[in-house]
Amino acid sequence: MSRFATVALLLGFAGASALLFAQTPPPQSAAQTAEPGARPRRPTPPTRDPHTAGYVKAKELPDGEVPPPDANGNFIIGPTHNPAPEMTVHEGTPQGEIFNLTMQSTDSKMYPGIAREPGTFGTPDPNNPAKLIVTTSHPAPYTRRVAVYVPKQYVAGTAAPFIVGADGPDRMLFTALDNLIAEHKVPVMIAISIGNGSGDAQGSERGLEYDNMNGKYAEFVENEVLPYVEKQCNVKLTKDPEGRATMGGSSGGSAAMIMAWYHPELYHRVLTYSGTYVNQQYPWNPETPGGAWEFHRSLIPNSPRKPLRIWMEVGDRDLYNPNVMRDDMHDWVVANEHMAKALAAKGYDYQFVFAENAGHTDRAVKAQTLPEALEYVWRGYPIGQTK
Repeated sequence: MSRFATVALLLGFAGASALLFAQTPPPQSAAQTAEPGARPRRPTPPTRDPHTAGYVKAKELPDGEVPPPDANGNFIIGPTHNPAPEMTVHEGTPQGEIFNLTMQSTDSKMYPGIAREPGTFGTPDPNNPAKLIVTTSHPAPYTRRVAVYVPKQYVAGTAAPFIVGADGPDRMLFTALDNLIAEHKVPVMIAISIGNGSGDAQGSERGLEYDNMNGKYAEFVENEVLPYVEKQCNVKLTKDPEGRATMGGSSGGSAAMIMAWYHPELYHRVLTYSGTYVNQQYPWNPETPGGAWEFHRSLIPNSPRKPLRIWMEVGDRDLYNPNVMRDDMHDWVVANEHMAKALAAKGYDYQFVFAENAGHTDRAVKAQTLPEALEYVWRGYPIGQTK
């Protein structure tokens, strides 16, 4: 399939997947809630100051600049977010081929499918505000879209490095890779954008895949998605964890981190926008009672340093307490700040970007920062060859 033949489809898929970045809404009064368990309206998140006491110390860059791709640490960017030059198609630059695939829930042994009834959410356990009771979730089928980018420079039969992305086709990523590969700033890699199984948050298929603190989603990708991609697209994917990266936004971002954390033998590189490092897992797990909040509260501080290289971003208007739980584990800015602090204390290679004038999984911020983020994440990997 030619690249031009897929542009219209990708635009539609990208718009649909962007909607899935939305998270569950914040608590409201009883008067604002139609019925118990219904989703209340979401107010505008407050704007957070990156210099707030308790936040990590960060280097404030001149407006319009992004951090250098070889620098670890914490940075503040904005308030203007213009797209990087690599985010537009350049005449004469080799353009990769894009394959649009679908996977059915009936073909999956690991994720046969669930859904939460429309207009419902859940209620907090009266004995444990960190635990949500969901009674409206049930088995349901789904169709999963998978878009695969194969660069023009890929040599058939060679084991290529690759990046796995969440929430479906990512045209911005594919465009960035066209230019970065041509400029020899990143290796010749394949990109696999995997759609979720629909819904959002607790009780949904997307939440089941992305928010649970275990290795199951990485195992699903390894056992069901990657072999399918290799067969359908006639490519070979490296088994070397140094040549494998994960990325995503919101719960897709926490999923990217979860994949590498629980399976560092599979992935060493992680890139997240507005990562949902909050208490969103379902069903509740006593081993990680705060869900992804446990990354910065217990897992990273209390575990040996893993061989991971991590790039993270959060916006100053990112989500704040967006559900009915009131457990003090639902502030996306605080969660990402805590992540940066925990990673620094353990000596991880990481870069954390606090974006001013930016919302949740902000598209303008992604257009500004994605090329630099990809360069940072792939530092140290051979460029111009496959392994």
